[in-house]
Formats: sequence, C-alpha cells, structure tokens
Amino acid sequence: MRHQKNKITLDRKTASRASLLANLAESLILYEKIKTTKAKGKATRSLVERLITKAKQQTLAARRGILKIIYTPNATKKLIEALAPRYKERKGGYTRIITLKNRKGDGAEEVIVELV
Repeated sequence: MRHQKNKITLDRKTASRASLLANLAESLILYEKIKTTKAKGKATRSLVERLITKAKQQTLAARRGILKIIYTPNATKKLIEALAPRYKERKGGYTRIITLKNRKGDGAEEVIVELV
C-alpha cells in the first residue's frame, strides 16, 4: 500500500532523479525562469525553496550543503550572493508556477517556474 508515501519519483531511479532535479534547480537559479512539465516543476520548486532558505544562513556549512546538491560554483555563488539577500525578509514562497497549454507532441502539461 502507498499510504503516506509522498515522495515525487518522476518515474526515475534515485540517481537520475537527483541529477535531473539538480540540473533544473541550477537552471532556475541561473536564469530565474524555466519552462518544464508540471510534475518536474513542482519537484523543482520544493528543492529550490529549500536551497534558498539554506542560502539565507550565509555560513560556510550552508555553502557546502548547497554544493552537495548543486555542483557548479556559479549557481552556488549567485544563490548566496544575489538571491539570498533578495529574499532576506521573505519567509518562504520564493517561486511561482504558471500553467501553460499542453505540449503538442504528448499532451504533457507545461508550466513556467520562476523566482518571485
């Protein structure tokens, strides 16, 4: 039974799911807006919100924790130096999901995930 199993699996194994979410999160941090499917967008939103909250601590331990999830130094630097001060007073809800039309090829629901 699947009672109280709330993990979003995206029909992938753990390693490929973690890699996909890390890449989406990095793109969202660097470009501040991405276009993806609804399920991937919801999973990315929760990851990015946790990363921004961690970046607001401005400590070396927080930086190292972020680098465990996002591997590129550019994204980590932008997250800590640009995004964390921007959301310093905000308690949460750093992202917004805007629903678009369904994709033509397979009918998947598409969304735009952007930073507020």
